[in-house]
Amino acid sequence: MPIEFTHVPGKSADGSFFYDFAETATRLSLIEDAGFRKLVVDDSAGLLTNMDIAAQTLDRTGSLEVVLTHWAGVIEPTVAARQLAALDRSGGGRLSLRMLSEPLEDSDAEARPIGHSVVWQRIDEYLVLLKRLWSNDRPFDHEGAFYSVKGGFVPRKGPHGADLAIRLGGQSGTALKVAGRHADIFELAPGTPEETRRLIERARSAAAEHGRAGKLRFALPVRIRPEGWTGIADHKAVEVAGPPARIALALLPYAALGIEEFMVSGIDRPNEITRIGHETITLVSNSLARREAELPQPATFAVPSEARAPV
Repeated sequence: MPIEFTHVPGKSADGSFFYDFAETATRLSLIEDAGFRKLVVDDSAGLLTNMDIAAQTLDRTGSLEVVLTHWAGVIEPTVAARQLAALDRSGGGRLSLRMLSEPLEDSDAEARPIGHSVVWQRIDEYLVLLKRLWSNDRPFDHEGAFYSVKGGFVPRKGPHGADLAIRLGGQSGTALKVAGRHADIFELAPGTPEETRRLIERARSAAAEHGRAGKLRFALPVRIRPEGWTGIADHKAVEVAGPPARIALALLPYAALGIEEFMVSGIDRPNEITRIGHETITLVSNSLARREAELPQPATFAVPSEARAPV
């Protein structure tokens, strides 16, 4: 089973990981060379900054995939569809879309907070529109609960079209329902291997309602702490500490559940990136390859020559 590692940049005392892009470009090369497959772009400055950072990252790397953090309701779906298609084109198909669900303020005079179910209903409609805009061959109109589109059309589609990878998460029934319909990659919540197994089953069950159970892949957030760390987990990720071999051993039980991606945070310094990349990633990948090689292979039977069809 192939395993992928995604780098999740953190915050430092001197600002964002992307604050000085000349320095960031050096770290991006290290991340790429160390074996990380993807990079999450989720800057505190917001969506438009994220899009700019994503464009620069795609331009300065050759194989690193960009996971762009996005929110429904910030910009109109027709505008977002064009910009995302352009990003995907410029990066040669190395873009995926990570939809977050933080409640957004309504645009009315009272600026009332939007409830949980409404947030997910809007995400659902937003994703339906994005996919339609990425695949339609003629303009269309749409009138929904949250969006009104007249003559919606994106003339230049991205290389993935409507198949641009969508990432979602969540634990509520409402969130799982939307994820089951749209997600290609489901970002799991922190938990023990048993808790993670149960959430995987719930997500697959939700996807099965749309005939997509076999299409759903799973990503787990992992925070790497410095060696000797004895603090209390902040419950934002599975937290591990120690030398690379110990970290690899801590991840293997999760990989055995069918998780195909680890979203690694807590390693932003060059030496950390290099060490975890060249040691932990290699150890996990090699361990899984050995396990797969040790699994019994299906028996093959030779067909007797007299039973073969004549040529």
